[in-house]
Amino acid sequence: METAALKHQLKEQIIQFLNLTTVKPEDIKDDQPLFGEGLGLDSIDSLELIALLERIYGIKINDPKEGRKILVDVNTMIAYIQQHRTK
Repeated sequence: METAALKHQLKEQIIQFLNLTTVKPEDIKDDQPLFGEGLGLDSIDSLELIALLERIYGIKINDPKEGRKILVDVNTMIAYIQQHRTK
């Protein structure tokens, strides 16, 4: 899948998995931090994103430190998905 299409798909999945009813895919910038002052996600959301990666892309993250490196923004998630996806 082309990177731009994958980014759009991931943004839709983030919105769906986290039930962000007021957010549209185009509201999430590729380099916008997902946590803190960026999108404003919290630690519970990070668990949901890890579950999303496992369910949708077959990527299992066991180490929380690795998760923090991956769940920075859409760009870092996409790079990791493209390198490690099994589905």
